[in-house]
Amino acid sequence: MAVSNYSLKVNRQLLDPSFESYRLSLEPIPIYNVELDAAVAEVKLKDSQYTLDHVRAFGMYNYLHIDPWYEDSVFFVDCKGRVLNLTVTLDTALGKPIEVFHMPSDPTVCEERLCASLSFTSATWASLSDGAGRLYLLRTSMRRENCSLKWEPLFSEEMGEPFTILHSISHVQAGVHSMEVLLLRIQKDPSSDSDAKGSGYSVSLEWITVSNTAEQGQEKKYKVRKRKMLRGKSVPHYAALEPQGKGLMVASEKPFVFTHVDGALLEQPAAHAMEVESSAGGSMLQVTDPIYFWQQTIEDITVSVRMPEGITKDDVLFKLSMENVSVGVQGFAPLLEGQLHAPVDPEASAWIIKDEKSLEVTLQKRSEGPMWPELLTGGDGRGEFLMSEEQTALLHERLTCLTTEDMNANPDMGKPPCNAQELEDCDGFPEDSSNLTRFDGESLKPTHVVNLGSHQYLFTVDLNPSEMPSFCLRHDVDALLWQPRPDQPSNMWEHIATFNALGYVQASKRDKKFATCPPNFSYAALGECLRRVFIYRQPSPVDTVLFNRMQGRQVGQVAKQQVASLESNNIVLGFRATNERLFVLTSNNLFVLKINN
Repeated sequence: MAVSNYSLKVNRQLLDPSFESYRLSLEPIPIYNVELDAAVAEVKLKDSQYTLDHVRAFGMYNYLHIDPWYEDSVFFVDCKGRVLNLTVTLDTALGKPIEVFHMPSDPTVCEERLCASLSFTSATWASLSDGAGRLYLLRTSMRRENCSLKWEPLFSEEMGEPFTILHSISHVQAGVHSMEVLLLRIQKDPSSDSDAKGSGYSVSLEWITVSNTAEQGQEKKYKVRKRKMLRGKSVPHYAALEPQGKGLMVASEKPFVFTHVDGALLEQPAAHAMEVESSAGGSMLQVTDPIYFWQQTIEDITVSVRMPEGITKDDVLFKLSMENVSVGVQGFAPLLEGQLHAPVDPEASAWIIKDEKSLEVTLQKRSEGPMWPELLTGGDGRGEFLMSEEQTALLHERLTCLTTEDMNANPDMGKPPCNAQELEDCDGFPEDSSNLTRFDGESLKPTHVVNLGSHQYLFTVDLNPSEMPSFCLRHDVDALLWQPRPDQPSNMWEHIATFNALGYVQASKRDKKFATCPPNFSYAALGECLRRVFIYRQPSPVDTVLFNRMQGRQVGQVAKQQVASLESNNIVLGFRATNERLFVLTSNNLFVLKINN
């Protein structure tokens, strides 16, 4: 399956070009405190866990978990191995967290122990890792109706090295109940050389499918049905499974690739190679470089396809319709084949053999003017676009006014040129370019790739339990929230909300540890490592008449910033938001902030 390069399509209607700033509000935020009977099961990084990947995956882990099926219910694991639940019905009458499950094993005996992790698989199931390599699949019943009912483990198995759970889903196909769980590990890279550059660690994602193998009428019996392994060189910013287990989406700085299925090594795809032998007994042509090159003007497309020397017109197979093209040699697979990016006029198009070693195809565009971003829809990876001399000259002319060999092109200017060292930290962008990739669940091959460029990843949030988790990226100064739509291949990532200026604001917070938003997008929240919480409310109508004295116009909406300080000197370990409340977890306290009434 060919990989298609896509771009994220911003919904301009969700942008606010007239947004000015957040107004600091001194309105107090009600804060309620629940003291814990036992400390949260925090696992601090060891000396051997020294890489940036270890810090991202485990040092910045969110120990607080929210139930997407019941948003006012949060969970965490304490140092006694208990999974505790706090469900809020009345803020002024908060009770103690209730135990719903107790891990029978003692994970503290594991030297390479990680933090325990929890993922809600469905409205009645949850997956739990003890941090020592054991995976539990727990039947929770309807948590909304039975929030205090003990959870029943129907699957418990050692899965190898310690891991954390990134995501899990549940589905039923052909009457068989299955659960898909995505695990994250950071392992010593056996292929790395001690003298070579790099951390010596690699990141693995293991996709595990657990199914009920019991016959109808028998007691449920769950076993691992399939294990798929991916490897990469960086901890993913985002990784989630599609409904029904039809695919996997990963956003990371370094690419991931499937390496094993059920322990068997997969053959890695080799570079594109073409072997063609002419019918006249000509020489063999083996190509690892691009097979064809193409140029364009506002009127036509010119494609030059490499051919074996000595080829004749009788050996050429050429088919062209208004939307499709196929070029090849008799007896061999086509060299150029697929759907064209836009319609062409077949009657005004032609091809000729040049220098007895290439075929030049001229395609007449049906619509003059629009430039094609690609020759074939989705691309085939075997061609290369060449810019014409006319286009190069035009581009050079447009860039001339933006570039100069002198540090200060105009010495009479009163201000010196911009010095990059004077920029603030929040003006910078990440140096590494991340990719968002969608893998097919059957072929395990990437089908869609988005180059995120400098769009800094900010946070992931569960908005709708029936859909995949959403992720937030920085676009210029704003923060844009994206919802994966795997059932819409042409628009797989939808822009659903915008947090004005949050991309710029969050970058100025040096001690920021967590960021999140509620399902109704009414505010965004930033949490520092210690004590302080920042609330950024989106523009809302004001009750009184306000005027902007600088511009002399009436102000109809105001965006507010609020700051809350927690009465705790402990490090913040968890941070979750609902439409009404913000939950903040430390080692000995759980704070509930009443944001909206």
